[in-house]
Amino acid sequence: MARVNKNRPQPPAPPPEPASSGRVAQRNRTRAAIIDATMQLMAGGATPSMSEIAAAAQVSRRTLYMYFPTLEQLLITATLGALTRDTIDHVLAGFTSHDPAQRVEELSRALGAYSSQSMHLGRALIRLTVEGTEPAAGGPRRGYRRVQWIEHALAPARPLLSADEFERLVSALCVLIGWEPIIALHDVRCLNQKQTDDVLAFAVRAVVEKALREATKQPRQPNQRASRRGQS
Repeated sequence: MARVNKNRPQPPAPPPEPASSGRVAQRNRTRAAIIDATMQLMAGGATPSMSEIAAAAQVSRRTLYMYFPTLEQLLITATLGALTRDTIDHVLAGFTSHDPAQRVEELSRALGAYSSQSMHLGRALIRLTVEGTEPAAGGPRRGYRRVQWIEHALAPARPLLSADEFERLVSALCVLIGWEPIIALHDVRCLNQKQTDDVLAFAVRAVVEKALREATKQPRQPNQRASRRGQS
């Protein structure tokens, strides 16, 4: 048997991931697996059952219902996922600017253009999640992809902000990017699509620029990666 040299320096162990962060990441992975499995089943042209989806996602029916209480909610979420895969993901992959405000504005406008063809699905999804039961413990009702998009758009700003400042900015942008603000401006302000896009582009730019101005008021240590990962 080989003898272990106890005097040899051992590589430092990686820092443990915070328990809360690990649970959120696992829930996001499970949710993504369910949605991806549903999208693949729907690609064949049929409407899958909850049992078929659970089997394809390799989760129990109980787990499936914890994330999606109804088949209708799951099918709408998967349909929106398929649509965004061909639109929003393309925008995220094509960022050329390193200006966080510009990148977030591009994301906001892309979501606005995408919403014009799927507004009815967005309204239905909000209705189902608002009227539905509580989500899986600690998990989001919807929108984990939205958070991932925002974090990706804000990537150049991460070294300029503390972890808490970065998380606060992501949360603020969640209020301004997505179905809810688009529907509010359509219903409450009666704005057309271009007016809605312009207002939200103005709003997201203002929020990002303010966060960056405040961050430059005092010297900062090199930023650690935010501990809480985002969810859609």
